[in-house]
This record gives sequence, structure tokens and C-alpha cells, in this order.
Amino acid sequence: MSQWMIYGATGYTGTLVAEEAVRRGHKPLLAGRSAAKLRPLAERLGLEYAAVGLEDTHALEKAVGTVELVYHAAGPFIHTSAPMLKACLAAGAHYLDITGEVPVYQHAFSLDAAAREKGIAIIPGVGFDVIPSDSLIKYVADQLPDATHLDVAVDALALSEGADAGLSAGTVKSMIELLPTIGTLQRRNGQLVSQPMGAGLRKVRFPRGTKTVMPATWGDVEMGYHTAGIPNMNVYLSLPPAIMYTARVLSPLLNLLKINPVRKFASRMVERMLPGPSEHTRETGRSAVYASVRNAKGETREAWLETLEGYQFTMVAGVRVVEKVLDGSYKGALSPANAFGADFVMSIEGTTRWDTLPE
Repeated sequence: MSQWMIYGATGYTGTLVAEEAVRRGHKPLLAGRSAAKLRPLAERLGLEYAAVGLEDTHALEKAVGTVELVYHAAGPFIHTSAPMLKACLAAGAHYLDITGEVPVYQHAFSLDAAAREKGIAIIPGVGFDVIPSDSLIKYVADQLPDATHLDVAVDALALSEGADAGLSAGTVKSMIELLPTIGTLQRRNGQLVSQPMGAGLRKVRFPRGTKTVMPATWGDVEMGYHTAGIPNMNVYLSLPPAIMYTARVLSPLLNLLKINPVRKFASRMVERMLPGPSEHTRETGRSAVYASVRNAKGETREAWLETLEGYQFTMVAGVRVVEKVLDGSYKGALSPANAFGADFVMSIEGTTRWDTLPE
């Protein structure tokens, strides 16, 4: 019997994680809605599979009941996480996912008491969203326990020559679902507040150079609050300059995505047009994070981190997280950094951290 399940195994990231799991000697149960999609992947990797929809509560709980842990990789998680969390609680199986969606984090943390009662761990965001940034937040926050302000900037586009800045269909579909409803969130005095898209551009120095970054609803605006408890937070993302400088003009068009047929059409187009980053991009690309904290006295701490390209990081780190949870005694709803510590990210090959960048 398999110890763990990958749900959404035939998606871009799910397939990468399944391949990495096999390379590391695991035999996860591959799961998802479509037997027709699961069968060829299972045959190629020599694994078992289970076709079950999230809406079939009884069948889902039965399938989850055969494993100790579910690695949930099927987005948009705003729709898929709740039924899987319910199944994991009913079956007593650990829950991991790779979302960066703020509402999903909020729901996951609301289940802390239930998870502790069942003796399971609920740890969302165990991919590039948000292990590198969450780890760096904890690293700098631990150095200044009375910090009141936190700035985090993520550069996922430190690509090599010839690499494509591809996104998977699942990532963009999640963005389509969330952007029209929550906008750009930042944290003020412990509360989430929305601001116009494209406002507040600034320069941030990363290990490979200075870039312009834009405030963005990255998962850290919620997860970092659970990790460090800092009440004021700005989270920035490096994007192509043309996108950032036109974001304010185009942001009213996001209201169109509130119309259900428009949103569904956009998701179908994304499914057809975005195969995900190439192998060359994943293997040669890099990503970086900057984090700084300050307290009321004006004292500051800052640090930088560079690691693998985002999808490559998710693939490698995801299986390592599964191994830690299966070998550990984790309980309750936890952020990745509070579960595994600020230094877990350093165990992922190709990761470097600096307190001061070299000139």
C-alpha cells in the first residue's frame, strides 16, 4: 500500500513531483479525476492510481483513507482545497498543498484545532509558494523579535539565456479565480487591505542585480503573518516591466473576470496555451527572495536567498517535505517555516543565503 497520494498527479507540477518521488524511491498513489489521464502516467512510472472526483465525498474519503498523507497539487485551490481538507480530516491523513492563495491559507489555519484533535498536520504552501520566502521571513524575524514591519520581494524571473518565463496553466488559472475578487493585498496593523494594482512600485536589489518590483498578493501576506506575527507587511513581486507599468491601466478589466462565462473561457484558453516552463528553464533558471524587518526603534535586519527555478524548487522540495512529515510527529495547521525551521530551505541543493550581498 502507498504511504502517500499525489492528487492532481497529471497536472504540470503533479507530474514533476511524481517523477521526483520515483527517483527518490517512493511509490505514491497517483490520483485525480480522469482515469484516462492517470493510466499512462501510472504505467510509465510503475505506480498505482485512483480516479476519484473531489465532489464524490464518500469515494474521496475512502481513497484518502488508504494513505497517511495527501500531497494536493490540483488547483485552483480556492475550489479544490476545502473538499480535500475535509477528506483528510475525516480519514486522519496529513494534508500538504502547493497553493499561494490567501483564502486557502485562511481556511487551512481555521482548522488547526480539528487537525490537532485528529493528530494530523495541515501544511499549505509547500512549494515555491511559499517555502523560500517563508523561510527567509522567519530567518530575519528571529533576529529582531520586536519587529513591526516586514518587506518581502520575490524574483522568480532570474532566468538563463534562452530560457522561457513560462507559467503552468494551473498557476494562471488560480490567478484568474482570485485577482478579480481580492485585488492586491498588503497587511496594515494586522489586517489585510487592498490597494490598486500597479501602485507602489519600488527598486529592490537581488543577488543578480536591482529590479523594479510591484506590490502583489503573494501568499506570504497571509502565511508570513502566521510565521512571524509582524503586523505590517509589504509583499512585492518582480514582473516584466511592461506588465508592471501597464497594470494600473489594465486593472479595471479584471472586473470582467467576475463574470462566470468570461472566467471559464479564460481558463479554457489558459489550459490550451500554457504547457508550463521547459525543462531547460527549470534546470537553468534561478529565483531569489529579499526580506527585511524593522522595529519601532528603527533597527533593521535583512537577508537574501537564491534558489532553484520556482517549479524545479517545488518538485525537489515537495518530496523532501513529504519525507519529513511521514518521519515526524507534526500536528495542527502550520506554516512551512514554523514546521521545518528557517534553515530547511538550505537543504535544497542550489540554495544560498546572504546577510550582506557582495559588491
